[in-house]
Order: sequence, then C-alpha cells, then structure tokens
Amino acid sequence: MLTILGFAMIATFLVLIMTKKMSPIAALVLIPALFCVAVGQGAKLGDYVIDGVGNLAPTAAMLMFAIVYFGVMIDVGLFDPIVRGILRFCKADPMRIVVGTAVLAAIVSLDGDGSTTFMITVSAMYPLYQRLKMSLVVMTGVAATANGVMNTLPWGGPTARAATALKLDASEIFIPMIPALAVGLLAVFLLSYVLGLRERKRLGMLTLDEALVREPEQETVLAVAGTGAVGGDRLRKGSAASGSADLTQDGDEEGKDGDEEEFKGLDPNRSTLRPKLYWFNAGLTVALLTAMIMELMPIPVLFLLGAALALTVNFPHMPDQRARIAAHADNVLNVSGMVFAAAVFTGVLTGTGMVENMADWVVGAVPDAMGPHMAIVTGLLSLPLTYFMSNDGFYFGVVPVLAEAGAAHGVSPLEIARASLAGQALHMSSPLVPAVYVLVGMAKVEFGDHTRFTVKWAVLTSLVVLGAGILFGTI
Repeated sequence: MLTILGFAMIATFLVLIMTKKMSPIAALVLIPALFCVAVGQGAKLGDYVIDGVGNLAPTAAMLMFAIVYFGVMIDVGLFDPIVRGILRFCKADPMRIVVGTAVLAAIVSLDGDGSTTFMITVSAMYPLYQRLKMSLVVMTGVAATANGVMNTLPWGGPTARAATALKLDASEIFIPMIPALAVGLLAVFLLSYVLGLRERKRLGMLTLDEALVREPEQETVLAVAGTGAVGGDRLRKGSAASGSADLTQDGDEEGKDGDEEEFKGLDPNRSTLRPKLYWFNAGLTVALLTAMIMELMPIPVLFLLGAALALTVNFPHMPDQRARIAAHADNVLNVSGMVFAAAVFTGVLTGTGMVENMADWVVGAVPDAMGPHMAIVTGLLSLPLTYFMSNDGFYFGVVPVLAEAGAAHGVSPLEIARASLAGQALHMSSPLVPAVYVLVGMAKVEFGDHTRFTVKWAVLTSLVVLGAGILFGTI
C-alpha cells in the first residue's frame, strides 16, 4: 500500500504543477500532507516535516547566502566581461547563444555545486535571452542537462555517494566513466546546437554593428543599451529568410516594449559598479570556489563569510548594504521558501516509509533472468529513481541492494556503481533537487514548463551516457 501511495503522491504532484493547477510551493506542502493523513500517519506529520527541514536547512542557508553573494558580484560588475565575451562569440545568433549556454554551464559546473552553476549561468545568459526574445526554457533545459552530466565529478556528490555506499574508491568509479561522460557532454552540446537552430529558425538571426533598417509600416527602434564594446550599436531588422530577425513578430506590443528593455547586467552607468575593486572581487570568488572544492569549510559557512565580506568591502555604508540585500530579497525568499517546502515532501516520503517500499518493489520487480545484466538494469533504473528520490535515498538505499543482486550473478560492484551515475542528467531537473529552484527562479520560468521541456532531452542524454558506458565496456 505504501508503494502505491508513494508513486501516487509523486504522480499527483507532477501532474498538478505541470498543468499549473497548483504552485510548486503549495503542491510540495499540501500533497504530502494529504497523503501522510491517507496512510494513517497524520499525527506524525510534524515530526516528518521537522526532520525534512533539519536535513535541508544547510542547503537553504547555502542558497540564501549564495544568492546574496552572487547577486552582489553581479551588481558590482564581476560578470560583465563574461557577458560581453559571450555576446561577441554569439554575435546575437540564437544558435550560438544556446551553445554558449551549454558550454558556460559545463565549465562552471567544475566547482561541483549546481546552485552556483545556475546562478552564474543565468546571470550571464538571461540578458541575452530576454533581449532577443529567446525561449527561457531552452536556457534552463540546456543548463540543467549540462550540469547533470558534470554532476558526476567525484566532488559533485553522486560518485562519492556510490563509492561510500559500496565501499569503493571514487577514482575507480569515475575515471573509467570519463569517456562515456564525455560522450554525454558532447550529446548536450549537439542538443544545444539543434535547439539553437530551432530558435534561429523561429526568430531569425540578429546582426550587431549595423544600422537599423526601417520599414515604412514598422518604426520600431530596438537598441542594445550599455553593452560595453558594442554599446550603442543597433540591431538590424530584416526578414528571417535573409538571415536577419523580425524583431516585431508579435506586433505593436513588442514594438512598444522594445525601447524600454536593456541589458541590465551590462549597464555601464549603474551606480553599483565597483571597477576599482574588480580584481578583489575576482580573487574573492576564486578563493571561495577553491575553498569549496577543497572542502575547507562547509559550503553554507563559506558563502555566509563570502557574502558578509563582499558586502562590507564593496558597500561599506549601511544604507547601501541594506539596499543590496533588499534588491535580492525576492530571489532569496522564493528559493529558500521552495527548499523548505521541498523538505515537507522529502520528509513525508522518507518518514512514512514510502521511499523504502518503493525501492524494494522496484528491485523485486527485476526478473531473475536479468541478473547477469544487473549493471544495465541499474543504469535504466537510475533514470526514474534519481528523479523521484533524493541521491541519498537512491545511492544508500537502492544501489547496495542492486549490487547484492548483481554480485549473485557475477556482476562487479564497480559496474553497478558506474551504471548508477547514468541518470544524473535527468536528476538535476528533479523537483527534489533544491538547485533547480534556483535555476527556474532566477530565469523566471515556471517549474512545470521547465519540466515538460527538459525531461525528454535529459532522458535522452542519460541513455546516451549509459549506451556509451556499455559500448566502452565500463558498464
């Protein structure tokens, strides 16, 4: 019964948020509360929620101070050169912009933290997507999938969990998987190229550094304001067939809004810029990320110290500090609120025993004839299970059981561990991953829209990783 109710709770949640019948925060709180009562454990709801909040509190604290830290870095202009560099590479071509998103997300993912990756990627790319009227779910989908593949780095979490659960060396798991993961990353770049071509076909191709060509019936003037080296240059409007973009495809409404839009992140005249402190801020950020990778302190503590130092040095006057905190309060509240709401969901799922029963049912449903192929089975199961469960639940609860079943048929625990990494591209868009709420929150994308768009591409990428692992003989 718990197994059925567990799957029913997850399905209900997904359906409600994807059809936009409920907001994610409301669904994360109310749906598990109702199902907790349905299984006859309503009296223990408070305990389950407190346990869930306790487990996710460090994550919420990290996100709160990380948002403040990176928000300040954006305010003072740390990422302006990155945006300008990407703009020069992209040349206002939607295809290049989507590919640039994937490359940037993959590079920043080297720090092993999804939230940091999404904050930097969205901060750099959002102005481009917004200004060129590109699909924001393309940005979130590509970024999440690229980060999912890179999340398999030994310091990213899943590999370390698999190694701990099966008492293996993390390098023995990860190093042989590098070729398969490289193929998965290439698949993400190819996906971004295809999605970029689709965006180019939809919008046309924009060209910078040329005068605006006006048509008699369309007097829209769209300028890219404050873009540094390309500041003040105009966008030329032409037909999509000729390789230019029709910037007024939505009619008069877009024309009216065009003059009001700017690359806010690149406005060279904003009062928060601190050019004299650029290298201090860059050094502080590098030191912070290095400390994270070396695990010198817990990540929440590092971001707390970093945010306090960044505010004090860049904005020594109290009114300015309060203004910066207030400017990012919406993001902090939305993201931390989502994390604590997710704590209700995970608390009930774990506390009632639903997760354990679901895992046992899935493992028990595997036919004995599949025993010699348990590594492949593990890879396939990693897709839905890491989406519907936390990494802790999957790697510490399910993977050891799968490894025991595989060992009875001569399958090495190393193969099981490597195969268990295949589903990470999909896992990073799971509603149980706090970082995804940073992504959709900063990109101003509905979680349901992100899910509908991303899941199919993330599943495909995970299958590519699994297939490449089988082909290379590591799984």
